[in-house]
Amino acid sequence: MATSVNKRVEKRRQALRAMGLRPVQIWLPDTRRPGFAEECRRQSLAVAHSDRVDHDLQVLLDAALADLAEDAD
Repeated sequence: MATSVNKRVEKRRQALRAMGLRPVQIWLPDTRRPGFAEECRRQSLAVAHSDRVDHDLQVLLDAALADLAEDAD
């Protein structure tokens, strides 16, 4: 007799746990939802505007980039 789907799934989960893994459930935005693309665009434009007007942020990012370049040498 064939192993039921539930038994196979449980066996697989037990094997993964034996390897030190654990199941995790995550929730992600539904990219198929109406208005998703428009909301992404709205948020992207807000971030771009903020970046343009926040000169201190640009100074900070430039300094961080310079530090990374020094560390790479």
